[in-house]
Amino acid sequence: MRRLGLVALLLFGLVVPVAPAVAATGRLVVGGVADIAPGVRAGDRALARDALRGVTGERFYFVLPDRFANGDPGNDHGLSGGTDRLTTGFDPTDRGFYHGGDLKGLHDGLDYLDGLGITAIWLTPVFRNRWVQGSGADASAGYHGYWTTDYTELDPHFGSTDDMRRLIRDAHRRGIKVFFDIVANHTADLIGYAEGRYDYVPTSAVPYLDPSGRPVDIAAIAGRPDFPKLTAPYTPVVLGRKEPAWLNDPSLYHNRGDSTFSGESSQYGDFFGLDDLMTEHPTVVAGMKRIFTRWIDVLDIDGYRVDTVKHVNIEFWQALAPHVRKYAQRRGKDDFFVFGEVFDADPAVTSHYTTTGKMQAALDFPFQNGAATFLSGLGSAKLGQVLVDDDRYTDADSNAASLPTFLGNHDLGRLAWALRQNRPGITEPELLERVELGNALMYLWRGNPVVYYGDEQGFAGSGGDKAARQDLFASATPEYRSEDLIGSNRTGAVDNHVPDHPLYRQLRDLAAFVDRDPVWRDGNQTLRLATGDVIAFSRVRAGRDVEHLVVANAGTSSATVDAPVGSAALRPSWPAGGPEVSAVDGKVRVTVPPLSALVFKGTTRLPTARPTPTLVAPPVGTVLDDRVEVRADGVTSSFAQATFAARVEGKGWTVLGTDDTAPYRVFADLTALPDAAAGKNVEIRVVAKDSGGTLGADGVTVTLTAGRGPNDRSTRSVR
Repeated sequence: MRRLGLVALLLFGLVVPVAPAVAATGRLVVGGVADIAPGVRAGDRALARDALRGVTGERFYFVLPDRFANGDPGNDHGLSGGTDRLTTGFDPTDRGFYHGGDLKGLHDGLDYLDGLGITAIWLTPVFRNRWVQGSGADASAGYHGYWTTDYTELDPHFGSTDDMRRLIRDAHRRGIKVFFDIVANHTADLIGYAEGRYDYVPTSAVPYLDPSGRPVDIAAIAGRPDFPKLTAPYTPVVLGRKEPAWLNDPSLYHNRGDSTFSGESSQYGDFFGLDDLMTEHPTVVAGMKRIFTRWIDVLDIDGYRVDTVKHVNIEFWQALAPHVRKYAQRRGKDDFFVFGEVFDADPAVTSHYTTTGKMQAALDFPFQNGAATFLSGLGSAKLGQVLVDDDRYTDADSNAASLPTFLGNHDLGRLAWALRQNRPGITEPELLERVELGNALMYLWRGNPVVYYGDEQGFAGSGGDKAARQDLFASATPEYRSEDLIGSNRTGAVDNHVPDHPLYRQLRDLAAFVDRDPVWRDGNQTLRLATGDVIAFSRVRAGRDVEHLVVANAGTSSATVDAPVGSAALRPSWPAGGPEVSAVDGKVRVTVPPLSALVFKGTTRLPTARPTPTLVAPPVGTVLDDRVEVRADGVTSSFAQATFAARVEGKGWTVLGTDDTAPYRVFADLTALPDAAAGKNVEIRVVAKDSGGTLGADGVTVTLTAGRGPNDRSTRSVR
């Protein structure tokens, strides 16, 4: 979320949801459920998969190049030859303008990042921007990179293509990947309306019209090659040029006015006045495919973070995301990674884009929301629910193991600021301890932790957006200069690339700890307990079968809990060793100091048990206009993997996903199966295996019928 007057759409940890627009379709309903006798049968071994592990364990450093380091003052004015801030965008005293940070500064800081244990740099967009938008007191510059005018060149404020090539080359030599941030939803604001108005006009009031004057529902024809030329409610006036050239065709934009961030305007409206691309149009899809793939060849980048994903129709991502990934794989980049910003704390929404939308991952806003609540001393229930909801991400080609996790960012603001808001009067020592607890939690959680630049130096800021985009170098901005950094006696008036800051040292040490055991990179994660201010979870890696238990306490006093475990005994492993703790009746008693986390490691391998799954199917009457839960009960082995598959009668199996932690389940769109239709029978099967490869299986047959039914997506056992 961004730019152009965004000040407070949300409080930290509370995201305003925007539901994806959904085109009306015919409905299918579960008309009947018939049991299939349990037991392993021919073909089940082929269905039994291992849970996916895509890109996991990367440690991202998310940075605005303009705010990291000024390595070349010669490009401060964008090589424009001018000095007027309203022309060049450069004014280091104004937090809304360019400050001089650049690619050379980042290159000079590679040792600093390497020492921090970073494995990937994620840069805000570096393409040529509209340098200044607005006028008077509303004037602001594109220092953040999200007002793109030219996707074929880098912004000269940051440096040249050769500067970027050197940065990527030398980062790769250190084992550090480089990710670009990119926007497909909108471009810079270079289209006005002849009518002089910008209020959103809904399609119910003024539909799009084809050349014959007939109304057109663009959602129903998204991506089709016969997409017609349309008349929109506003008459576009082009005010400046963009690159590539196809971006200058005003008919390739929605032209409906400013988004209200509700209903259809979430996808069709201009994002704070920025020109909203008609991503339903095949020309836009093809053009964006070329843009995304070109930079793989030009600069050997390692992936993309994609902005404002939920403001784009799902068909666009279904076409673009797999194309970009396959293109990179053909060029030998098998671990190329594309993840999206789905600005929502509801995993039912964020997972929609990694399953139906075919993105590899989405930024883990649900984790951020739950972690901010937990770290503020407001209880562990919400954070525990994040793990329960991880199954929503499980499908045949992705799961929650690849989600980038974070505690704060350039829009929400920093964690330290949120803690000050949520705990008025908090002391500086307590604030530091809570931030350290957050770092530990994020590094021990599944996924790919993201450090927001400056967090390692104790930056807190005074809010979101511009208030959270401080200079890491000595700042000339009064607000940034006066900030006292947590964990030190330094301020923003001096350079803060300081390797001995306690938060830098903590993150460096956490990186070294998680690197010592691959369980932190690709182990599963099982919620063990969430009560009061305490959360406990286990991590187990397939093939190792050794449990690692994490218990975290966000309370201000010690907490003693009985945490369920699969191990007979465990021994403390972080932050220090200690005596063995034995389990009694499947639980270990642990006392956790205030504002701390402890890690325990099992002393022996976990026991196994033959899986005896019972498939739990959607009940009769369930309307299948969304993904529905399919679950397997009765899997009691300490570590198991359950693969779910389905097939329409007469068709082959479609794997729905493999889950490696209880509760074992997937959320599946049964209507997307090949040949799914009213009157057809769908067989659903689960094949579970323990760590020794012993199988158990069960199945049901579901009959699809047409018509309406109660909008009830709960599930029950058919037995």
